[in-house]
Amino acid sequence: MKKIPSTDRRAQYRARNDEVDRDALRRHLAGKHRWVLATTRRDGQPQMSLVTGGIADDGCLLITSYPSRAKVRNLRRTATASVLVMGEDFNDPWVQVDGTVAVLDAPEGLEYFVEYFRCISGEHDDWAGYRQAMVDQGKSVIIITPTRWSPISSGGFPPELFED
Repeated sequence: MKKIPSTDRRAQYRARNDEVDRDALRRHLAGKHRWVLATTRRDGQPQMSLVTGGIADDGCLLITSYPSRAKVRNLRRTATASVLVMGEDFNDPWVQVDGTVAVLDAPEGLEYFVEYFRCISGEHDDWAGYRQAMVDQGKSVIIITPTRWSPISSGGFPPELFED
């Protein structure tokens, strides 16, 4: 097989898989809020949802939803989930995080709602009003404790196609 020169423009799209520890995972996830949440339906098939999420100071992943949503019902039945965390652009590095799940409804999970907001948007100008809105809306917070994760990966051409 003929190798592609390393100066070829395609070289910038070499596939990578970088193994990371928990701290490097947290740094990678910070600021990335576009996620795909995978839960398990009653029949064992996956159910996937586009969600907005954030990583808490303790390393847990936080997502908000409503008790009637399929993802929440699935998680109450099977307390495990996987999350695919993507960057802003399609070719950005991504990572899959698997974990155990707790679902808390307002008002029980109010401090998690605050942490969710902070890790995505920073400080709120009316925390009391925000907490009350979560109660009034009957929201749920999904807390995922990571148990394993994939390498941080970038899709593209296999590295072995290129000259060194």
